[in-house]
Amino acid sequence: MDEIEKLEPDDLASMISYQIRLIQIAAYKSFESKARGFGSAPRYYGLLRIVESNPGLNQSRLAKAVFLDRSSLVPILEALTREGVIERSGSKADKRIRRVFITEKGRALLEELRALVDEHESDLAEPLSEAERGMLSELLQKISDHQRSGDTSSSSLGRVA
Repeated sequence: MDEIEKLEPDDLASMISYQIRLIQIAAYKSFESKARGFGSAPRYYGLLRIVESNPGLNQSRLAKAVFLDRSSLVPILEALTREGVIERSGSKADKRIRRVFITEKGRALLEELRALVDEHESDLAEPLSEAERGMLSELLQKISDHQRSGDTSSSSLGRVA
């Protein structure tokens, strides 16, 4: 850790976006090493949980929920469809809309992954107290909500609840 701290200039080390990205890379690598043999499901666990919780969610809303362009989401959904984890179907009312559903295989994979996710989450947050975990989660949600609102001008930073 000391070597990393010595390499980072102060302005970089104090950047929230830089710290989030570093933690994301480290967390992703750690989780992927624990969750081998599940296809691409571990990589898209959050996306799959959203689909599981919102059966028939349309692809555009799903893309927005995970901060992806629709064009970036489609190849992911195609891969998950090939793996049998999700199904997509057209809307009866509007043929342009594609709805996403978790399959039984997808549900079973998510159930198996939950224990690994819980273990990973515990390991990641191990140096934090329960109060700090709650505070960090709230602060990250606040940033996420602000990004989702689309209003990222500096004048609105203090207004987002």
